[in-house]
This record gives sequence, structure tokens and C-alpha cells, in this order.
Amino acid sequence: MSSLLFSPLTLPSGQVIPNRIAKAAMEENMADENHLPGQAMQRLYQKWGAGGAGMLLTGNVMVAADAVTGPAGVILDATQPLEPFRQWARAGKAQGARMWMQINHPGRQVFVAANPTAIAPSAIPVELEGASGLFARPRAMTEEDIQRVIAQFAETAELAQKAGFDGVQIHAAHGYLLSQFLSPRTNRREDQWGGSLENRARILIRILRAVRARVAADFGVGVKLNSADFQKGGFDAADAVAVVRLLNDEAVDLVEISGGSYESPAMHGRPAHASTRAREAYFVDFARDIVAEAAMPIMVTGGIRRRATAAEALAPEEGREGVAMVGIGQALAYDPDLPNAWRGGEKVVTVPSVQWKKRALASLATMAMARAQLRRMGAGKSPRRVWPVGAVLSDQIRTLHRNRSYRAWLGKRR
Repeated sequence: MSSLLFSPLTLPSGQVIPNRIAKAAMEENMADENHLPGQAMQRLYQKWGAGGAGMLLTGNVMVAADAVTGPAGVILDATQPLEPFRQWARAGKAQGARMWMQINHPGRQVFVAANPTAIAPSAIPVELEGASGLFARPRAMTEEDIQRVIAQFAETAELAQKAGFDGVQIHAAHGYLLSQFLSPRTNRREDQWGGSLENRARILIRILRAVRARVAADFGVGVKLNSADFQKGGFDAADAVAVVRLLNDEAVDLVEISGGSYESPAMHGRPAHASTRAREAYFVDFARDIVAEAAMPIMVTGGIRRRATAAEALAPEEGREGVAMVGIGQALAYDPDLPNAWRGGEKVVTVPSVQWKKRALASLATMAMARAQLRRMGAGKSPRRVWPVGAVLSDQIRTLHRNRSYRAWLGKRR
């Protein structure tokens, strides 16, 4: 089973991924003052590229300059210079890894400190215990808004190809804009973009087609999809299966299965008291069900930190096929050389677990601790232990500074 981890994967477009391990997307918040990938990002991805993963997925790159998921996010549109992106792609690909750009629009998941205005399928704000006021109250998108967003995704994908990236992943998970359209909890529209699952998925399908029309046939195009939102009345497993069936008719190279949103951060793991297998690869069982329905390769991400767990996800089990790829996120924030280490045998990474009572705050701390490691690697240093409270405080100070910087930068563009 372990040998399959290091076998190549040929995608429907003909692109070959050197092995079955992907560095999954993690939001770096490390862009420079102009929201470009500078030297710190280049050093970080060069380190990951040397670590042995077959594919590097970037953290989400924003398709719209006025809609960012967080401070110091990378933005790519026609006004941005391409050379920093070319350098970023070259850094990640230097040791043979494929480099894909995750492209995204946050929709309603925009912090009011960055921009007090936001758009969403319907005017339904984020509801987060004790923190709802941190988010902008969205307005319902017009037809013009929807067409503009479709064009923005296509433009960013085309620019990514020009910069030397091997593919793009369209983010339709974790409660961001396309996930908001897919969920009946956040999409209350009564036009062609809401109601039935086919209508709710229409914007994702239109974006896929618009992207494919702008890029080469061998350029990779993937989708990140929730297995479920883990919220009552939201996007569920049956919806996910139905969306994958719709994607079967499109030119999709890879679908990554994840889950959750800001309101229900399932993507950050199971409780510490759960079994090892339950804590690791926590979307694998559902991903196996999706494999049976999918015409394209399926990748699963979520908590993997042992070679045995990764290999088991690829292998058949109880009459069901395994997935085609495994994505590793936080483990590579703490040990960027993990895939290379797995070539020689088992190695387990210890990823700190934050067991605070409020899950949203625990999720915030988990992300802050991981980002601290990314910044260290971007500075040419090695990961080291950090404390949750210190990581959160440091993140908040950086956020205040970078939000001011972002608002000033955005004001100059208008």
C-alpha cells in the first residue's frame, strides 16, 4: 500500500502528478503589501517542493481585490504584475512537484475590519457565537454580480496558467461563496441560481466552463467540495454526491473532499479523545462513497499525519475503491519533509491540538499556530513549538496592521 503513495497519477487532462501526496491548501496570510507572493512565499514553497509532495496546492488566492478571506492574502487579477507569480510557481516546481493555485471568493465570509461590504447568494450573515459582529453583513448578489464573479474566476485561472502554474483548484467548500450557493441554508434565491440542487450548482458549473474556455487542454482544473456543511438545513452528503454527478459531465481533473465552514469548522479535526483513525483522515469514509460515483480522481484531505493512514486511504476497503490522492495540510506546517521521510518508513508528526470549549476559538488558535510555522519557514527557519494564546495574540496584532494596509491599498485602486 505504501508503494502506491509514490506511484504517479495521470489526470483526465493528461497531466501526470509524480506521486499521490498533495500539500493541501492552507491560507498563508503572507503576501506582501501589494498582495503579491514575495520572497517569504517563495522560500516557503521551495521548502515544500523539496519535501517530496507530488502536488503543491497554494492557499486560496483571491479572484476579487475587494473580497479577501483574511489579511495579507494573495490577490490575482489583470491589474497585478505576473512576475511575482512566475517566481512563486518556479520555486514550488524546482524539485519536480506540480504547482496548482487554489482560487477563491469569500462571499459573506469577509471580516468587517477588512471591508464592511460583502456579497452572497442571499443576504444571510455569518452566525458565530460571540463573533458574528466581526463579519460584514452581505447583500444578495445581482445577476450582474454573478456574471462578474464567473468572469473573475476565469481571468484568474488564465493568469495562473500564464504565470507557469500547472493547474487551478476552484474552492467550493468551507463556507466560501461557491459553497454558499450550494447550501440551501445560505442560498434562498428563487431564480435560476437557487432552489433545486442543479440551480444551486449552476454558478460552479458556469465557472468551470468559463475557466476551461480560457486555459489549455492539459492545464489542470480541480474542485474542492464539502462532504457536508455539518449544519442543520445545510449542504449534506446527498447533495455532495449529486454535485459530483454533475461534475462528471464537465472537464474536471480532480475533486478534493473536505467539509465544514467558519460556523462549523469540521475541517480542523475530530476531538482528541476520538480514536487515532477517527482523528486522522476524517473525511475518508465519505470520499470512498464519492469514488464510486465519480468519473474523475478523488482526493481527500483532513488530519492525515501517518504514512499508514495515507496508504489505507488509497487502498480498497470492504468492496469500495480507495481515493486517488491524499492531501496533507497541518502536518506539513510542522514537518515539511514528511513525504520524503515516508519513503524510508513510518514517521508520525505531532500536530498540537487546541481543546478550548468554544470550537470557533479553538479553530482560530489552530490556524494561528500553523501560520506561525509557515512564517518561520518563509523566513528560512525551522518549525518550532508555539503556544495557542501567544499565536492568537500575534495573529491579531498582524491582522490589525495588515487590515489597515489592505484598506489603504484598496482605496488607491478605486
